[in-house]
Parts: sequence; C-alpha cells; structure tokens
Amino acid sequence: QGQLVESGGGLVQAGGSLRLSCAFSGRTFSDYAMGWFRQAPGKEREFVACITWSGQTTYYTDSVKGRFTISRDSAKNTMYLQMNSLQPEDTAVYYCAAERDTSRRETYFTTARAYNNWGQGTQVTVSS
Repeated sequence: QGQLVESGGGLVQAGGSLRLSCAFSGRTFSDYAMGWFRQAPGKEREFVACITWSGQTTYYTDSVKGRFTISRDSAKNTMYLQMNSLQPEDTAVYYCAAERDTSRRETYFTTARAYNNWGQGTQVTVSS
C-alpha cells in the first residue's frame, strides 16, 4: 500500500487561496491514480477532484470547477490541490487518496469506495 501525507491546510478568509500537498511514498507513484475528497462536520465524505496516473486527465466536482486545480509532480511524488476563491462552504477536512492503476489508460475514480489508500486529512477553514 502507498502511504499518503497531506499538508497545507489552514485558516483563510473568504476569497483567499490555499495549496494542499499530498506526499506519496512506499510504492511507485506513477502506478497510481489519485484524488482529493473532503468531509465537513455532520456530512458524508465527498469527491472534490481526481487525476490520472499520467496527470493528463483531471476531473472536478461542479462546485469547485474554475476555482480548484489538481496536479501531480512525478519528480517529487506529490499531488497538489490549488484552491482559489475559497468560500465558507469549502470548510472541511481534506483527504488525498490513491488507487493503483497500471492499465496505462486515462482512468480516473470519483467515488471514495474506489480508493484503497488514504491520508490522515488536513483541515481547511474558510472564514466569512
């Protein structure tokens, strides 16, 4: 299993930006498709964005399109989530996830059940 460690969360005012990082170790980074999820208090974990093993294909939930950008750096074995124009409704614990995919197809996963590797989460709080 791959190990995932998130960082970069914090407190920001509405309209501000944060960049989350997810450091991957223990396995070959390019063998994994990856994603970001978030969970607000009292709510279920929800999909935010995902990226294929190559980084060429990305997919976002509608509420973050145009504001968030997912990317990955194979040299650093790290995935990122650049979050701009943050709003109070973006407040949540953000989790990164990875799922092994050696098909070399542009496969991405948008459901939590598809992922077998998870980080511990990082808190993002957006004040109004």
